[in-house]
Amino acid sequence: MEPLLSEVSRPGATASGAEFRAGLREVMPLALGVAIYGLAFGLLAAQARMDGLATGIMGAVVFAGSSQIVAVERVVTGAGAAAALAAGIALNLRLLLITASLREELSGRPWWQILLGVHLATDENWALMHATRARGRAVGYWYLVGGGVGIFAAWVAATATGAMLAGAIPEPRAFGLDFAFVAAFVAILRNLWRGSGDALPWGAAVGATAALVLVTPIEPSWALACGGVAGAVIAGLRRGRDDG
Repeated sequence: MEPLLSEVSRPGATASGAEFRAGLREVMPLALGVAIYGLAFGLLAAQARMDGLATGIMGAVVFAGSSQIVAVERVVTGAGAAAALAAGIALNLRLLLITASLREELSGRPWWQILLGVHLATDENWALMHATRARGRAVGYWYLVGGGVGIFAAWVAATATGAMLAGAIPEPRAFGLDFAFVAAFVAILRNLWRGSGDALPWGAAVGATAALVLVTPIEPSWALACGGVAGAVIAGLRRGRDDG
């Protein structure tokens, strides 16, 4: 974090620092929601024998809520590491589209800023940046990074805390916490839904997954991966057509 802080606080970078702080401040309501389902994820990550440290490291390195939830859920159900990894990656293919849309913000920046921006780009701070622009404010890279830092801190802290607290709950299922995976995933999906334009790629993903599970003997994790790819392809084709 030291290069980041020095970059936004040094003389001559006042505008960048103000933009960073604005993004960090204005993402807080969204970060609170992230922390709530992050806590639920942490509680149930303990079922995969992950302690607070391992859960926090996973959150910092992967930093993808839906991907982490699906991957750990697959591990808990005994699907295996490869299937869990494939399902998590497929579910987050949409981030390729998000990062591809940041070409203007990332152009000409040093490599570490590019990596930082890509890693911290989430649905929440990306959408917040565009919503802020739509209101007439000129915000960009450092606003995105500031929002990403807020989401990052909330997610890592909440997931690690949830995993550590799980030790005080001898039988999570007795409290209905096994449903928290589903609840957290529903919350994430609700945040991702942007309107009727998402219906086609979402429908393609759901339809492909359901067809593979019902008609073929494929393991559900791989069916989910294929469904994610199908949805991403449809979304990419639609975006290309709209840009053209």
